[in-house]
Amino acid sequence: MAAHTEAGATAQPQAEWQRSNPDIIVYVPEEDVYTGDNEHFLVFESPGGDLLAVWTQSSKEAHGDNHLVLARSSDNVTWSKPSYLVGTKPGEKGGQASWGFPVVSDQGRIYIFYTKDIGVYDMHTQVSGAMGCLYSDDDGRTWTAGCDIPMGRTRNDHPDPSVPRNWIVWQKPIRDSKGRWVTGYTQNTSPAVRKPRFHWQETDTRSLFMRFDNIDEGPDPADLRITWLPEEGDGLEVPLPRDPSVSVAQEPSIVLLPDNRLFCVMRTFTGHIWYAVSGDDGATWTNPEPLLYRDGGEKVKQPIASCPVYPLGGEGRYMLLFHNNDGHLEDYTPYDANYNRRPAFVSVGTFQPDAHQPVWFAPPKQLMDTDGVVVGPKQTTEIATYPSLTTYKGKRVLWYPDRKYFLLGKYITDDLFE
Repeated sequence: MAAHTEAGATAQPQAEWQRSNPDIIVYVPEEDVYTGDNEHFLVFESPGGDLLAVWTQSSKEAHGDNHLVLARSSDNVTWSKPSYLVGTKPGEKGGQASWGFPVVSDQGRIYIFYTKDIGVYDMHTQVSGAMGCLYSDDDGRTWTAGCDIPMGRTRNDHPDPSVPRNWIVWQKPIRDSKGRWVTGYTQNTSPAVRKPRFHWQETDTRSLFMRFDNIDEGPDPADLRITWLPEEGDGLEVPLPRDPSVSVAQEPSIVLLPDNRLFCVMRTFTGHIWYAVSGDDGATWTNPEPLLYRDGGEKVKQPIASCPVYPLGGEGRYMLLFHNNDGHLEDYTPYDANYNRRPAFVSVGTFQPDAHQPVWFAPPKQLMDTDGVVVGPKQTTEIATYPSLTTYKGKRVLWYPDRKYFLLGKYITDDLFE
């Protein structure tokens, strides 16, 4: 194994937030075990013009005390102390709330949906759950618990409908070609359908999508209409190299292309990013393929880590955020996910209307790194996993977790891509 610095002896957690050279500090944990793990960091603009940040917080990932918190900023720089929204409270277990994601309706109502622990588990307490919902009518200052949202099911869910699905949404929804909010999600196959045989990285998974058809009207959660996509089939699949009957296609990230197609990238366990395209707002998709820098070019390397694509503004310009290794980093292997999700790289993509792969990417540029220093309860070296992007008051910011501990922001300026 490659050497890494253990937190405490030489890594000082309260100073370590500086290592990635952030421009903005949103949250540095206090000396409180309940707040030590911070991830799935989604920042969005409220109807009143503030920035709101929602994330999943816990004592340590997968330890059974996930809860959602919210922070606010009116200037893109100074952030409030996070406030508790929903989920496990200090010193408790159970009743978790995980992986919250926001939708802001045209009517002004803000919704936050999340994986809700109902005490019945299929795979894992932070993955198995109902679709919980909170909503706010006062710009996110107070929140009301809505009903659980009925979810569509597939043949890869537990055959007993009382057992919840295994699912995670990890990115903010986007507008499709008709202006409707749509997002992707990972579905883990129920062990009752297919027992896992390998490591967690090789769990049978697929990428699917949900579209909020009437949410802009601001309905009561009980009156929401959601379309579960694709219309037919099991979702986007990528064969696992050691057993092609297993699919590992996870954490879809989507953008709308200038020709109104949806372009989706996914993490896999092949050592590369894969992509698919939809010409009908997610109803059907092309068969996934490895993402290349351009038609006929090299494959884009990636360990099993989030790899979002974001619009940069203008016509057909995008940013891909990834880690630029196939899982082999220093002496680590693809199974060492705590240590191969670094450094973070970016590549600018441009729309190619006549190409087979509709977005071509420039050579990667390193954006930031942790230098292999671990910190936080998970003792990980990862950087910029489960981030988000905003353009607010003319400034584009990447909001990123640093080692799933610190929550930070970095300005993404056009000269980065020159």
